Amino acid sequence: MIFLRSRFLLSQFSITATLLSSPLLYYNNISGLSSALNCDSGTLFHFNKNSSVINTSLRQFSLKMAWYCSANSNEDLVNNLKMANIINSKRVEEAMKTVDRRKYVSQSPYRDSPQQIGYGATISAPHMHAHALENLEPFLQPGMKVLDIGCGSGYLTACLAEMVGPEGKVVGIEHIKELVDMSRKNIQKDRPELLESQRVILVHGDGREGYLEEAPYDCIHVGAAAEKTPHALINQLKAPGRLFIPVGGYDQYIYQIDKDVNGNVTHKKVMGVMYVPLTDADKQWSR
Repeated sequence: MIFLRSRFLLSQFSITATLLSSPLLYYNNISGLSSALNCDSGTLFHFNKNSSVINTSLRQFSLKMAWYCSANSNEDLVNNLKMANIINSKRVEEAMKTVDRRKYVSQSPYRDSPQQIGYGATISAPHMHAHALENLEPFLQPGMKVLDIGCGSGYLTACLAEMVGPEGKVVGIEHIKELVDMSRKNIQKDRPELLESQRVILVHGDGREGYLEEAPYDCIHVGAAAEKTPHALINQLKAPGRLFIPVGGYDQYIYQIDKDVNGNVTHKKVMGVMYVPLTDADKQWSR
């Protein structure tokens, strides 16, 4: 789950309370910040308790923007993400229209905010899934292999499988067995051929160490924040390959970590976010 940081908003973009309350100004002036907005309004109060003006504005901002792309159908949701310039690739659009979120989220599937799925886990907001797919798109070509760490409900895993096609493979890994079972059940109901053909493999294990049995991967997606750069995951990338991962504690950013054809690794800071930590199973159960 991802939280919009008030400090990130103010220091990086010098946004006033008036600007925060305007969806139109938001998309005309700071559209990139939709990448970081993925929480309910109450969550925002944890990040700047000393300013009631800022907190009130952030609440108004969240109420207007957290569900800005929300819709009543999967097609309309994807269309809204496209109109907001979050989806730009036709392949991402087609994958997200093919995999209906309603089959993976029991409540409010088309709301553009994270939803609890049980066992201390959430499914990220649709706009964050769209950002991930857009970022990884060059490494989600037909026939490529993907590792999805924290596969949760199975939704993004299925989208990834759609993009790599019949000759590709996606490995989803979860450290809570009940979530592995949930992913398998959801995909089995929605797109059973993905499991039957082994285009999707779901495993129970500690994703922080990757999954060596199927390595190397063209790309790796991580759905929770690592404290520091995970070298074990970088080592499991192909050359070339890409890792999409949130890194940090309070100050978190999505990093695009690329390995070129010669094995050289570069890090690019993409956007400021706040995810739940990539942690032990017992700590996740206690959340």
